[in-house]
Amino acid sequence: MKKEFSVMPDKLANEQFYGFNWFEHLTAVPSPLTLVTGYKLNGRSNGTMQSWLSFSSDNGSDFYCIFSYVCKYTHMYEIASKQKQLVINFPSADNYKKCYSTIANNSYEEDELEKAGLKFKKGTMVNAPVVEDCFLNLECEYVWEKEITPNSDHVVLCVKVVNVHVDEESLKNDRYGEKGFLYNIHSPLDPATLERKSTALGVITPYKTYEELF
Repeated sequence: MKKEFSVMPDKLANEQFYGFNWFEHLTAVPSPLTLVTGYKLNGRSNGTMQSWLSFSSDNGSDFYCIFSYVCKYTHMYEIASKQKQLVINFPSADNYKKCYSTIANNSYEEDELEKAGLKFKKGTMVNAPVVEDCFLNLECEYVWEKEITPNSDHVVLCVKVVNVHVDEESLKNDRYGEKGFLYNIHSPLDPATLERKSTALGVITPYKTYEELF
């Protein structure tokens, strides 16, 4: 039996969702978890933990990343909109804590990646740092942005991938499980109790190939 929800239940009226719609937690759709890096205008490195993104191309021409929820008041947005270059780095379970620690050292004057103890180098095709601890890095250039709603504090941001760094071991299909992509499971809302569970990290384990299914 399914339940339908179109209006927020009264029991949630006093809940804090910190800028997210309650549907975000009800649906609990997981999204890739990344560390987006760039150089602040003072030349110091910046790292922003970022989820809510997907990838696409136009008839196979170019490869794009669409960030669906980027706050205008972050270093990431300032770098993307003014520097026009950034790197999307994919952490795995073994280095997630280091990447996450950039949140605690995010003042404008700090070199955030250095403070986090991460190894990084300048990108090959963009002026942004590539985090060598991460198994996959996408060098990207700014393409466009659009406010989610008029005068919103957030934008949808599109960048084009221009260069890829990938660890050789991960090419052997180790991009999944605990060695591979992490997913943000954002505080799922239990529709039975209307209580939110803790935000969690998820990994993908391949189930079956299409040949095995069909």
